[in-house]
Amino acid sequence: MITWRMRSPSTGAMGDFPLRRLPSPPAGIPPDGTALVGGLRMSQVKSERGFEHRPVMLAEVVELFGPVPPGLVLDATVGGGGHASAILAAHPHLSLVGLDADPEAVAASRSALAGVGERGAVYQANFGQLKTVVGERALSGALFDLGVSSAQLDRPERGFSYRVDAPLDMRMDPGGGASAADVVNSMDTDELARLLAANGEGRFARRIVRAIVAARPLATTGQLAEVVRAAIPAATRRQGGHPAKRVFQAIRIAVNAELEVLGPALDDAIELLAPGGRGVVLSYHSGEDRLVKGRLTRAATGGCTCPPGLPCVCGAQPWVRLLNRGARRPSAAEVAANPRAASARLRAAERLVPEHGDPAGTDREGRP
Repeated sequence: MITWRMRSPSTGAMGDFPLRRLPSPPAGIPPDGTALVGGLRMSQVKSERGFEHRPVMLAEVVELFGPVPPGLVLDATVGGGGHASAILAAHPHLSLVGLDADPEAVAASRSALAGVGERGAVYQANFGQLKTVVGERALSGALFDLGVSSAQLDRPERGFSYRVDAPLDMRMDPGGGASAADVVNSMDTDELARLLAANGEGRFARRIVRAIVAARPLATTGQLAEVVRAAIPAATRRQGGHPAKRVFQAIRIAVNAELEVLGPALDDAIELLAPGGRGVVLSYHSGEDRLVKGRLTRAATGGCTCPPGLPCVCGAQPWVRLLNRGARRPSAAEVAANPRAASARLRAAERLVPEHGDPAGTDREGRP
């Protein structure tokens, strides 16, 4: 049996399955004809290739980038280009570079973002590679719209959905790396149980894993969904949503090393923000949101280690200010129009201008 081991993305490998490194885009951001179209429908983006995406909390995201200084915004998960198009249409003082690991999303966003020349560019890259694309350029803004898109869920052959039988894939970049079938069939039993427990399936994680191991090898989403359904007690299956939802979510996160890459990527984005620049993050499950909250809170306190409620004496200086208490939620109207928006949580922060010259541990542009 092959044992799956999670490693840093900087190693270029995860377990015994090599992850294909994406080709490094050029340092800097030359124009490539990927920018926006005037008059775009703000509720939905659909490319000529059929990649359909409805951007979540669009009005809130666009509003948050209004006050930022002129310059470059990074859309670290550009998807179909919906948020990117709206940001550029509303804010002529901004340009944008978009990243996405999914080649279909890259094609869709390049189609949607066509018309303003050098104001926009899109690269196929994971957001963990954002510094490779942006270099050391200061950012006026950074947007992370996490999770899986409607376009990916609605394409059965991508293997993200438990509702349709299809090959068990789940790779954001289907061109390389380990698939969901590799994870399900080869991950060590204890590790697989820990993975499910860490992503919300704590109560029945061991029970589900025993059923998966007994049914190996599993080749399709339908097979996995049925194994999970049968492993859950009948009384529990009648409550809430589909019993396989959290299992599929956990496996997708492992396949794409999503949480492993997210923390360092958020740190990189905060580091690159210019004073007055803003970082905005949309997350869709508790694991993502906890990580985002922790990273932004650390930046907002400067990593202060003093007891809560007492004056800071450790010398920590905040790098950002949080723009709202807690996470913002989509409106009832938006959830009614787009039920997949219901789980969204939006957090945002603004890079501070140093009060007394360069704070300790920052460079001349005020970065930590």
